[in-house]
Amino acid sequence: MKLIEDGNFSAWMRITLLLGGIGSWVGGLALEGLPRWLRIVAFFGGFAMMALGGFASRAHMLHIKPFDNSYKKARKSYEAKNNEERKS
Repeated sequence: MKLIEDGNFSAWMRITLLLGGIGSWVGGLALEGLPRWLRIVAFFGGFAMMALGGFASRAHMLHIKPFDNSYKKARKSYEAKNNEERKS
């Protein structure tokens, strides 16, 4: 079970974030027996989880890889070009 596959959260992780966020968000609104500070934390934490799961799902649909390491390869290719230009 990997958390990140192909540069994005795996499918089960995206679904878990989204559904867990909805549950925490609704629980923060509905449960009046909890202290107020805990309800506020659950509400905003659930909202953040929903947002993260939704953004990861949208990135998956658009084939965007937010957790990919390809930027390191690009950075190294620019360094090689800069070193050649400095020599001349």
